[in-house]
Amino acid sequence: MIKIAEMLPPEHSAHQLWRVIRQAGVRHAVGGLPPATGLSPGEQPWDYLPLLRLQQQYESFGFRLAVLESRPPYNLAKRGLPGRDEEIDAICVLIENLGRLGIPVWCYEWMADFNWLRTNTAIESRGGSLVSGYDHALLADAPPAELGPLTEEELWTNLEYFLRRVVPVAERWNVRLAMHPDDPPLSPIRGVGRIMRSVENYERLLDLVPSPVNGITLCQGNFRLMTDDIPAVIRRFAERIFFVHLRDVRGTVRKFEETWHDDGPTDLLECLRAYREVGYHGVLRPDHVPTVDGDSNDRPGYSIFGRLFAVGYLRGLQQAAYADVPVGERDGEW
Repeated sequence: MIKIAEMLPPEHSAHQLWRVIRQAGVRHAVGGLPPATGLSPGEQPWDYLPLLRLQQQYESFGFRLAVLESRPPYNLAKRGLPGRDEEIDAICVLIENLGRLGIPVWCYEWMADFNWLRTNTAIESRGGSLVSGYDHALLADAPPAELGPLTEEELWTNLEYFLRRVVPVAERWNVRLAMHPDDPPLSPIRGVGRIMRSVENYERLLDLVPSPVNGITLCQGNFRLMTDDIPAVIRRFAERIFFVHLRDVRGTVRKFEETWHDDGPTDLLECLRAYREVGYHGVLRPDHVPTVDGDSNDRPGYSIFGRLFAVGYLRGLQQAAYADVPVGERDGEW
């Protein structure tokens, strides 16, 4: 049965958010690497003891740490530059320690040089709320990436090298590798190619190093910019979906804006039914929520009030998709 989770930053300053999200009935956390301020001398965030302490913090608030959505530095690995082996070594240590601690999923991505991009983080939406958006035309005069151009085939070559190192470690420690799409799924950007940008390229990813631990973060906002039929994507990838980001967008890959969860073009209830149909039992988290009056837009997409709306809306979708499951059984899983 699918479970609702939330992205809960590991910093102590976020503990008010942790309490509010737990009060909303969420039991599963998506976490980040421990902050450097809490490390002992000689420790790295991906070492066993820092991760153990972080896991215990989540558990003390009533959460199970279900996914780690944070990564050691690995841009050299993406670019195939000297130093990549040391970066991959650190990731192998991380994966081993996730396995030792029973944290089953690591969400990673293959966006070189820069992560998700928005050209506007304060677009007025419903009732004056704020959402983010992207307009590729505004990057026409942007400077090239500092490290120079990077082709898509170079990215594929470097990804295969990376996976051949990390997949055996993930298999040994039973940790699932969930690749997040490029955001936006558009190539190139500032001379840097992007390869996790189409359904077909995800097929290539799964075939690159075949393994039951090589899989997908199905971020629906990004996949919506690749195809109009998200339920078909869910059925296509089925057991290779390890983690879900639930959000929606309106527009095209070159110009779009994010929406309220109940106001986008995608039928989210049909998506939940498709996840149930394929036997997905992992977590989903609401992603990139609007900022509403009374809340801060300091972290666009992650305001507290917007999260509460999203959690409540997704709970309703979940109850509708599993309406025939006895309430007692639902409570045990949700």
